[in-house]
Amino acid sequence: MEKGYKEDLAYIHDVGFRDYALKSAPGILAILAQNQIREGLVVDLGCGSGLWAQKLVKAGYHVFGVDSSESMIAIARTRVPEAEFQVESLFNVDIPACNAVTSIGECLNYLFDPKSDRASLIQLFYRVYNALEPGGVFIFDIVEPGQVAPGILTQGFTEGEDWVVLVEKLEDREQEILTRRIITFRKLGEYYRRDEEVHYQRLYQGTDIAEQLRQVGFEVQTMRSYGEYPLPKSRVAFIARQPT
Repeated sequence: MEKGYKEDLAYIHDVGFRDYALKSAPGILAILAQNQIREGLVVDLGCGSGLWAQKLVKAGYHVFGVDSSESMIAIARTRVPEAEFQVESLFNVDIPACNAVTSIGECLNYLFDPKSDRASLIQLFYRVYNALEPGGVFIFDIVEPGQVAPGILTQGFTEGEDWVVLVEKLEDREQEILTRRIITFRKLGEYYRRDEEVHYQRLYQGTDIAEQLRQVGFEVQTMRSYGEYPLPKSRVAFIARQPT
C-alpha cells in the first residue's frame, strides 16, 4: 500500500516539517467551534503522523485518521493511542457518519492512488457530504498552479540534527502536474542512509473546486489562512458546510 512517505521521509516529515499541522490547528479548532462542533467524531483524511489528530483528541473530539503511508500511521498510533487509524487511500476508505471531516496539507492533490483524478475527487466530495451530520463541515486545503514557475526546475534543501532532505520541484502547467523529487539522508549510527521518493500532485484551481463543492450541495467559503496562520504560496483552504 505504501507508495509515498516511507520510513525515513515519514520520520523527517514528522520531526522537521510539523509547522503546517501545528500552526493550522488553532485556526481549524476555532472554525469547528464557530460551527457549533465542539465534540463528536472528526474524520481526518491524509492524517500523516497524527499531529493534528493529537490536537483534536486534546480538545475533546474522537478521531478516525486515514493515510496511505504505513510509516506515517505507525507514528500516529504511537502518538495518539486514543484515536483510531487505518492504512488506506482516502479515495477508497469508508467514511463513517461524523460531525466533521478534515484534510490538512494538500492531501487531495497527491497521486499516490491511481484512482486519484478529478472524477474521484468529486465522488469523494459526495461521500463526505453524505457522511456529515446536518451542519457538519469539511475543512481542507489544496495546492494550485503557481508554486514554481512553469518549466523551471527548482532545488532546495533542509537539514536537521540527524537528517538532510533535498527537494526538486517541476511544474507542468499543461498537464497540471507538480513533480517533487525528494532525496533523504537519515543518520543511523555512524552513517547516513539515503532514500529517494518522487511525488506527483494534480493541481486544481480553487475557484473550480469551490464550484464543484457547491454542485454537491455544500455551502462554501474559501480562505488563504487558518486563523492567524497564512497558508504557503499557491494554497487555498475551504470550509464546506453541510446545510442544516
